[in-house]
Amino acid sequence: MIKIKSPTRVDLAGGTLDMWPLYNFVGGAQTINIAIDIWTQAEIIASSDVWIIESLDYQKKWEFNHIEDFFAAMDPKLFLFQKALRPFYSKYPDKMKKCFHLQTRSESPIGGGLGGSSSLMISILKAFAQWTGHVFKSNHEIVHWAHNIESEILNTPTGTQDYYPAVSGGLNILSYQFSGIEQQVLDIQQTPFEKYFLLVNTGRSHHSGLNNFEVLKSAVEQDSKVLNALKEIAQISLEFEVVVKEKNWNLIPALFQREFQARIQLTPAFSSPEIERLADISIHNGADAVKICGAGGGGCVLVWVDPSKRESVVQACEKEKFQCLPTRPVGRV
Repeated sequence: MIKIKSPTRVDLAGGTLDMWPLYNFVGGAQTINIAIDIWTQAEIIASSDVWIIESLDYQKKWEFNHIEDFFAAMDPKLFLFQKALRPFYSKYPDKMKKCFHLQTRSESPIGGGLGGSSSLMISILKAFAQWTGHVFKSNHEIVHWAHNIESEILNTPTGTQDYYPAVSGGLNILSYQFSGIEQQVLDIQQTPFEKYFLLVNTGRSHHSGLNNFEVLKSAVEQDSKVLNALKEIAQISLEFEVVVKEKNWNLIPALFQREFQARIQLTPAFSSPEIERLADISIHNGADAVKICGAGGGGCVLVWVDPSKRESVVQACEKEKFQCLPTRPVGRV
């Protein structure tokens, strides 16, 4: 049996700029994110005489007498699995013709802005790399596979920051330059992320691909408002790296506040009435700042709050029917 678990993530600074070619428009950029203990899982066990694909999230199970029947199936809920497994079938047809039972699940709320679909893609790729004996030469290679497969599935431009914490865990600093992507993975021990970290689900789903695509179109059209906001987000990310490395943790709330203001300048779709209400409630009850997760418009929000005021914020959020998720950052995996 092969069993793979991958974390999801909360992005801390520089989101959206991980999408090519946006980072080139601002002279290079970086994204900082942190892995969290909301997991995705892919499990493969040998099967006797059929190929089984089972999604616990869809509550569906498909059985095929021939693997070619799996790839030919027209059910749209199989599309992700077909696209993810096709490269392995192309490279290792004999190994993929051995019957298997693939079971997947994700703990991430749909449209939560936590990179759940990207994490699940990494879990599936890792599992089938073990099944076929494929060796990814680097984190960048598996991310390259996942990024291109998911872009084909979504039919929209996609960034790459969501995949790296699923591969590595920890606190990730991803630098996007003309020469490629560089990854630094830092430990989370002796940082305030565990204590000050409160993740709240607004209950409203979002579509990250569409929101980011609107930003891309505006940037290509040289919309000065959008370009200035992207430059501000890039600058905030550079400052965030300094804060992390020099442990100037007291500066984080101000950076989150600046990032929030810059992000809603990209497109109004990054905010929503739910996000604005959650921000007001959290700050009013003692939180220091909030951070939109992913492309916003709904999904989850990181609330940065002193432990002494955490319970007050939790109670206020839950009174307004927001869901406070019992999750924490995780270190390297």
